[in-house]
Amino acid sequence: MMHRAAGLPLGMKCIRFVVVSPPFSTLLYRYFFYGWLFRDVGRGTIWERASAWRHNRQQARWLPTYMRRWLVIGAGLFVAAWFVERMLMCPLLSTLLYVPSALSVPFTAVTALCWTCLVHDRPL
Repeated sequence: MMHRAAGLPLGMKCIRFVVVSPPFSTLLYRYFFYGWLFRDVGRGTIWERASAWRHNRQQARWLPTYMRRWLVIGAGLFVAAWFVERMLMCPLLSTLLYVPSALSVPFTAVTALCWTCLVHDRPL
């Protein structure tokens, strides 16, 4: 005999899962920074470290996405800074846009190095 509402046999209980989304600050952090995807390879037994290395190699597929994000944001900030400097004649305000634009370059370079090492199975 089946339970009418859930389509389950009588005596079975329906379990409901509540999905709680993380706060916006956590989502914003995870959108721009990829450290939360990886495990520490320098901790644990040799088997745990090997497992962490395999996990990190699998997660490396997301690094090009993060590189694209940082390059697009950096280029957008550079164009905005150029516009503010040239068209609005406000060099002080443009520096607030040039600095994060310039910081996106080393972040992307480090990410590219990490991605290359993980893809080619060579530790840093």
